[in-house]
Amino acid sequence: MRPITERDIRTSFVNCSKGEATRLGLPRDFADLPWDDLDFLGWRDPGAPERAYLVAERDGRLVGIALRVTSGASRSFTARSMCSLCLTTHTGGGVALMTARRTGEAGRQGNTVGQYLCADLACSLYVRGRKDAAGGAAVEESLGVAEKVTRTEDNLRTFLDKVRGS
Repeated sequence: MRPITERDIRTSFVNCSKGEATRLGLPRDFADLPWDDLDFLGWRDPGAPERAYLVAERDGRLVGIALRVTSGASRSFTARSMCSLCLTTHTGGGVALMTARRTGEAGRQGNTVGQYLCADLACSLYVRGRKDAAGGAAVEESLGVAEKVTRTEDNLRTFLDKVRGS
């Protein structure tokens, strides 16, 4: 992902108001992000942990979506869950159900799209082996890093299209 500015982020959101986008908290480590290793920018709001945000490039422009993190019952340390974007497995609370309000009329009527995602939204780093999932070894795959990145990007495009209703 190319480096983006705070202004780029705040103007990219498609499923929240301009006021909400103006008030959202940026990642604490925004100045030090590893842009070359990111397929998208995802973070939990430092001031409101039940909120998360994801910004990705789609069709040549940035698309940002606001997410709500569903607080469910905590899972045991041995239970495993899988992120639907990067297919990384995590134990405990490493995966969370996140919902995004759909754009347009569907969103105004309260329709949402949900996905199980890495709770820290660090999918790009897990896929590249830059970060290890807590609680165990990775699932053995025959795919190389490039194929895993492509798969993650495809899954992200599908999710963004569902939110945008396309």
